[in-house]
Amino acid sequence: MRSIAILDTGPLLASLDRRDPDHVRSADVLRRRDLDLVIPTLIIAEVAHFAALRLGPGGEAAFVRGLSRFGVEDPHPDDWPLIADLVERYGDFPLGTVDASIVVLADRLETDVIVTLDRRHFGAIQSPRGRSFRLLPEPKQVHEDAAAYPSRPE
Repeated sequence: MRSIAILDTGPLLASLDRRDPDHVRSADVLRRRDLDLVIPTLIIAEVAHFAALRLGPGGEAAFVRGLSRFGVEDPHPDDWPLIADLVERYGDFPLGTVDASIVVLADRLETDVIVTLDRRHFGAIQSPRGRSFRLLPEPKQVHEDAAAYPSRPE
């Protein structure tokens, strides 16, 4: 059975950059055939920006060309107040508008699967309907390299 999975910035960016320590795990999730992958529109600008900074125009263009592989969802008018409520509720994280849009879209599409490298935030928050999330890719094993990658967004 296929599941809808909402994509965050981190795995998309890591999948573009073979030097990224999360490249293999992220690319593997994006190739899974049991997932219908959906990108919130607000994520696109964020990934394109960081891809251009990290990989140059070619990296940004590669990302944009690859968008046809995914579903892309705009926020609905009724989503904006829910996004704003989450930003306020989790202001101490902080949970920004882009991440809140992921949570609201997951709720709207009735999925609990989020593809993210940001386990700290998405593992702790609940959707407006009280939903907790299953996060992919699986966390790194203890023996895996945990070296930080400079200026990588989660």
